[in-house]
Amino acid sequence: MLRFNDKKISVSWWDITDLIKDLAGKIPFDVPLADSIYGIPRGGLIPAVMLSHQTGLPLVDTIGAHTLVVDDMTDSGVTMNKMPGLYTAVLFHKPHTSVFTPNVYSKLHEGDEWLIFPWEKHDSEPIQDYLNKEKNG
Repeated sequence: MLRFNDKKISVSWWDITDLIKDLAGKIPFDVPLADSIYGIPRGGLIPAVMLSHQTGLPLVDTIGAHTLVVDDMTDSGVTMNKMPGLYTAVLFHKPHTSVFTPNVYSKLHEGDEWLIFPWEKHDSEPIQDYLNKEKNG
């Protein structure tokens, strides 16, 4: 990971590959009944596709009783807290800011920096536009 400044860290594709391998190894132990994968639009879709390839679990467009719901991170945890289903996974979990704890995560991030993933713009704001609208709307 590359630190831009005190507020932003860039996560590389190499980092993502390692995080996906780590998650894939944990799934059989932490959520053994998961039978499919759903990616939350925007942040969770790419990790969900990669995790589907790594685990062999099918990627689905609706959440079933045993679907693993995937996102990039739990920062505030609000998005994951709204999701139906029993099983959740993220690349990064921020326990000090999140109202939600996923069933499985690859890495704890205890800092306050905004993580910029390779599928995002490097000049992105620390809070995404769609989250800001929900917060103020």
